[in-house]
Amino acid sequence: MESVPVEIVQVECTNPPDTQEISQDSGSETTVNLARPYPRFSKNELRTSLQASTIDGIFAAIFSNIAGGVLLSNFLVQLDAGAIAFGMLSSIPMLVNLLQPWGARLSERTNSRQQYCLWIYGSSRLLWLILAVGIAIASWQEINSNLLIAWTLTILFISHVLGALGSASWMSWLATIVPRRLRGRYFGLRNSAASLTVLITMPLLGLLVSKWRGGSFQGYGVVLAVGVVAGLLSLGCQFFMTDVNPQLQQMSDRSTQNTQSQFKNTNSRQNELINVDSNPLRDKNFSIFLLYFGMWMFAVNVSAPFLNLYLLDTLNLDVSWVTFYSALMSGAHLLMMLLWGRLADRIGNRPLLFLLGILASLLPLLWLGTDINPISIWLWLPLLHLFRGGTWAALDLCSQNIQLEIAPKFQQSTYFAIAAAIAGVSGALGTTLGGFLAQWSDWGGLSELFIFSTFLRLVALIPLIFLRERQGQSLKQMMRVLLPSKFQATS
Repeated sequence: MESVPVEIVQVECTNPPDTQEISQDSGSETTVNLARPYPRFSKNELRTSLQASTIDGIFAAIFSNIAGGVLLSNFLVQLDAGAIAFGMLSSIPMLVNLLQPWGARLSERTNSRQQYCLWIYGSSRLLWLILAVGIAIASWQEINSNLLIAWTLTILFISHVLGALGSASWMSWLATIVPRRLRGRYFGLRNSAASLTVLITMPLLGLLVSKWRGGSFQGYGVVLAVGVVAGLLSLGCQFFMTDVNPQLQQMSDRSTQNTQSQFKNTNSRQNELINVDSNPLRDKNFSIFLLYFGMWMFAVNVSAPFLNLYLLDTLNLDVSWVTFYSALMSGAHLLMMLLWGRLADRIGNRPLLFLLGILASLLPLLWLGTDINPISIWLWLPLLHLFRGGTWAALDLCSQNIQLEIAPKFQQSTYFAIAAAIAGVSGALGTTLGGFLAQWSDWGGLSELFIFSTFLRLVALIPLIFLRERQGQSLKQMMRVLLPSKFQATS
């Protein structure tokens, strides 16, 4: 990629350019000119930033799938880790999201989104080199497996604490760069590029770990070092993204808020359209979203973190098979993401969340039909992973987009941080409960856990009925878009 200089647009606080104007003619309705606030990007800056962000997502996908996911799960299985350790593996990244509101406040005091993300994510990714060194030492001399498990979970904890401090700032940076009208298509494209990368690299990495001459234990250490390099390359891509100064953005947002407040006083008929409440929890629509998001994350994480344990331990599949299935899932994620992105732009995110949420709720029941036989290995498990990738492509994209839609430009990072904190705590509680239930002999193991998760997921969809989306459509309108010929025939 050709080097592009990063320039921060400066504005004068006392008299910002294109200040909002309010005019009122006698006997006529009040008209408002709300100019686009800081920052404003040129077409070249916008194009370069979006391309760099897409490449960043590609390298970040490689890192995250090595430092988490199937390969890390297989590493813990090799260390004879139990269900509780697997529960911690999934709950730690979610639980530390409680720190996101603090991270949002911390990032708002800085002068550069770019520098803040560089220090936060650079430190968190370099930590994984410590585990790679530990694996190398364990390959030369015997180390207690419990010590390595504790070492792994500690690095995971510290790494995700740092990540939680940077997540809200990163989301706010992207929300500022990506125009609202392009969000569905752009994030669909970005996520598809990441999924294609996972589709290509994960089977190769799984085969490398499985066939490494020193054993899969040592092979994971080599792959982990490669993952850290990929993570650092992803941070290098961010130097090509136009930086945003949170201080100047806040000044512009306050100016916009003050102008809206003045307009609110001059025209009482439009009071309900402008919300300048500084407390996100008083936003009724946002509270409904938090209820849905929290319940959904709890329900999903009661069973989802234990799927790899089920495949690697209960079914005793080789890691190369599991990474192959993960690649299929990424392929389905890739193919469906662009479709869901365009569809979300047309009909809204809420209808897709509800409809595909029902399908995703039934997925845990389908795992119960799998076994260690040729039909399951060659047909049933691949189909389930394709189904999982296709549905989760929509759920991931629409959950992200609806947060961007609900959160106002003023206090954006605070909204993102609160949503992440609620989801993190709920998901961690679900994973913790699932870990204890999976090891409780009177409960019945993973089979009953999957059934319980299906019930909880269906209940979690109820708040979506009451959620409002600015450009969203009803379920009936969505079906008209999906099945136009059928509705024309019946009308």
